[in-house]
Amino acid sequence: MASAAASYYRDRDEPAPTSSAAGAAAMAAYDPNYVPDSVKTFVSHLYRHIRDRNVYETHQMYEGGFHRLSDRHFRDTPWPPAEAVAPHCDGDHVFLLLYRELWFRHAHARLQGLTPAQRAESWDNYCSLFSVILQGVVNMQLPNQWLWDMVDEFVYQFQSFCQYRAKLKNKTQEEINLLKQYDQAWSVYGVLNYLKALVEKSMIGEILEREKEGLEQFTATDGYDYEGGSNVLKMLGYYSMIGLLRVHCLLGDYHTGLKCLAPIDISQQGVYTTVIGSHISTIYHYGFASLMMRRYVDGIREFNKILLYILKCKQYHQNSPQYDQLLKKNEQMYALLAVCLSLCPQDKLIDENVSTQLKEKYGDKMTKMHRYDDEAYAIYDELFSYACPKFITASPPVLQEPFTNYNQDAYRLQLKLFLYEVKQQQLLSGIRSYLKLYSTITIGKLAKYMDVDEVTLRTILMTYKHKMHSIDSDGKVISSADFDFYIDEDIIHVVESKLTKNHGDYFLRQILKFEEMISQLDKVQFD
Repeated sequence: MASAAASYYRDRDEPAPTSSAAGAAAMAAYDPNYVPDSVKTFVSHLYRHIRDRNVYETHQMYEGGFHRLSDRHFRDTPWPPAEAVAPHCDGDHVFLLLYRELWFRHAHARLQGLTPAQRAESWDNYCSLFSVILQGVVNMQLPNQWLWDMVDEFVYQFQSFCQYRAKLKNKTQEEINLLKQYDQAWSVYGVLNYLKALVEKSMIGEILEREKEGLEQFTATDGYDYEGGSNVLKMLGYYSMIGLLRVHCLLGDYHTGLKCLAPIDISQQGVYTTVIGSHISTIYHYGFASLMMRRYVDGIREFNKILLYILKCKQYHQNSPQYDQLLKKNEQMYALLAVCLSLCPQDKLIDENVSTQLKEKYGDKMTKMHRYDDEAYAIYDELFSYACPKFITASPPVLQEPFTNYNQDAYRLQLKLFLYEVKQQQLLSGIRSYLKLYSTITIGKLAKYMDVDEVTLRTILMTYKHKMHSIDSDGKVISSADFDFYIDEDIIHVVESKLTKNHGDYFLRQILKFEEMISQLDKVQFD
């Protein structure tokens, strides 16, 4: 997700399509040395607010002013280069690095056909900006929204560059030569090293540990420093943990991704929930990684919470530039929830409002997915392809003829692994259906019902035990099943889990319904 200053098309490889004729005409008329008066005012005021540590005004200009000026003056063209606006910010080095970060973000969002050189320049600017911050010489407060977008955009541009360089088929020889020239830009090691350096230098892990002991006020202050210090390094370190989760998900290393996020307790409200993009990105990637590691219960629980939150709060974001992306991620997470519940039914964990929405969207498909025939596999394929991240290959392609496209290789591998997992669970649905009908049943009787011999049934039962258990981040074995069983002298004993009623959620739903009724009554005009 991104803010007003970021791309509306965050999940696309390229910016939104625009009229090529209009874009060409706009670029032909673009004068890089011309700075409109409104931009001069914007730059000077933004610089002053940052220098004065005025977080509120900085946030207003970042979220509102930048977007409005982009629509008014730079819909199809870049903003003026940093050199052109330098006189309006006293040539401040750090401010110009921040300005360039916005410049390249706008270029990635609005302009088509970015060259390898421009993508490499953006990488160099991030390196310079993060290096200054890591040296600890920055003493300013920036809005959390901006700091989140900075990390989010850093990972997005890395993902975009990896997709770009893997599409070799239609590239010109000039583009190939530029890729060879800038072969060190956006390397996976460089990206991971900067994110890890921000986490370590900020000591955010230690800060969160001290907060658990009551020795730190991080969540209470939303990460801001009200004693004259800076929140920049601390919050970039915090958001970099989420960035690392995302990068490792893109690479298919789900265990490491979840391990990087471990210091953040996502079962509780935290700083990551104060920015809607951070909140949704965290839960989306956490849930997807949990799905791929067979930690279905964890994924279902978090998907349920975030989908319920969006259901209740999305009306407050209708006028936000983020709204379309919020809705898209919402639909993707419903698809992932449908997959999780089809592989591991856990109806007790789902809120009734979320369950209603899920049935409307995927009720028929979920029924078919339980059959595990060709149609079911096609639906699993469809939902996975729709809802998965845009996977990338860590290593760059070999820049030698014949040139082909490699950008789908990582996706095909992850899809193959996922469908292989689905095939392995082919008979588990039948086992689950029979065992939920009995408290005890003999091996022979169940084998007869399932039309298999007893040796095969024992194998299926062991497969169920294996597939419904996984390893958490601490190395502990956890169960994803809604019931358990054990075998004693050829008799299967079924133990169904007890439902823990959550009265708080029930009363919360009734309160929200009551507030909606009051709101509707307030709109009624009585004679």
